[in-house]
Amino acid sequence: MDISPESLFNSIVAFIWLAYIWETYLSFRQINVYKTATTVPAPLAGILKKETFEKARLYQLDKSNFGMWSGIYSQIETTLILVLGGIPWLWNTAGNVTARVGYSPEYEITQTCMFLLLASVYSTFTSLPWSVYSTFVIEERHGFNKQTPGFYAKDQVKKFVLMQAISIPLIACLIYIIKWGGEYFFVYVWIFIVIFTLVFMTVYADYIAPLFDKYTPLPEGELRCKIEELAKSIDFPLYKLYVVEGSKRSSHSNAYFYGFYKNKRIVLFDTLLENYEPSDKKQEEAENEEEKKTDEEKELLEEKNTSEDKPRGKGCNNEEVLAVLAHELGHWKLNHTLKNILIFQVNTFLNFFIFGLLMDKQVLYDAFGFYNISPTFIGLMIIFQFIFHPYNELLSFLMTRLSRRFEFQADAFAKALKRTEFLKSALVKLNVDNLGFPVDDWLYSSWHYSHPPLLERLKALGKTE
Repeated sequence: MDISPESLFNSIVAFIWLAYIWETYLSFRQINVYKTATTVPAPLAGILKKETFEKARLYQLDKSNFGMWSGIYSQIETTLILVLGGIPWLWNTAGNVTARVGYSPEYEITQTCMFLLLASVYSTFTSLPWSVYSTFVIEERHGFNKQTPGFYAKDQVKKFVLMQAISIPLIACLIYIIKWGGEYFFVYVWIFIVIFTLVFMTVYADYIAPLFDKYTPLPEGELRCKIEELAKSIDFPLYKLYVVEGSKRSSHSNAYFYGFYKNKRIVLFDTLLENYEPSDKKQEEAENEEEKKTDEEKELLEEKNTSEDKPRGKGCNNEEVLAVLAHELGHWKLNHTLKNILIFQVNTFLNFFIFGLLMDKQVLYDAFGFYNISPTFIGLMIIFQFIFHPYNELLSFLMTRLSRRFEFQADAFAKALKRTEFLKSALVKLNVDNLGFPVDDWLYSSWHYSHPPLLERLKALGKTE
């Protein structure tokens, strides 16, 4: 490559800062909207209360200001790590650690695994204060956080252990295939990633997600029957129907489906369902009721239930839930998930093909302080994270645009099933429950939002009627 290591490094750092300046500019535009938009938009007048509108505005303003400060910290941290040689220092530290247990630098995969572990420990500790503040200050302040410190700590430990258990063996296999595969290693790597992706998608919801949240079958009743009828009407091979108790973590709501071929599962967040209560919670409350011995205690319990546990009317009614599911099933019927998987796999193949053309260029390693050595994982990190950075930014924007197109198509699919009005009301309710702000800067939303803003979706639904 006809470029000096210094020029290459400076160009990479310059682009990182250029991308940061662009993101900061977009954020300032959106923050300005949160500061100046104080009136409920005309299409939502009479639907969205002024009080709720103001709560949403303050919530999004808090999140955006926090994002600005965390973004500044992250940008400075990344720059200092690069400029001060943090990556080669950590690589050498990993080598020193493995050498103490008898593994010389020839054992590159072992050193890579130690490098990954040390990097994960560092990033976990440096990101922890930001995560804690986001959860226990911002989300708590606006009524979304449901986690106790103990629950949060246990959650973080499980996430860390699980991440290491998956990522370290995955990277070790990847490096082995690259070294073993010869000139056409990228073909074998691609096949490996395809297999891993399919396996992971299969096992995640059944074996990994339940480690963090409780999944229970949706109880028999009107909603379950109607969901089964909806699935049958469009030939969706519904195998199981779950409710996940996301309310133990947050008040935010969602719904999704997963699975291959004829083993599809639908998952509803309990926060999506109007006045939903887990069966075990009902049983626990009944047992507590029986344990009360005196009339005074019963009276106090009833008073507490009336004042504190009374449902706030959040979530969607049955018809609105069906409309949301009609939208989600539209993604399946229109092959949106399959298209995204195909795009991901084609992109992966091309990336590793180009990586194969660049991985032996020593100037890449020299630019980051790896003189006379070219560790495979370091090459992956340099090329995928830094050399591909401009391409990744463009691809991210294009995928955002494609995702918005898919969302409009899924909305139109739900409309074709005669669920327009219920979908409209569900979108408004979910926006209210999640304190989504209905006014957005057009440039910020175009760059960032994978889902169209609420007003655009309501307008599009109106046009398709």
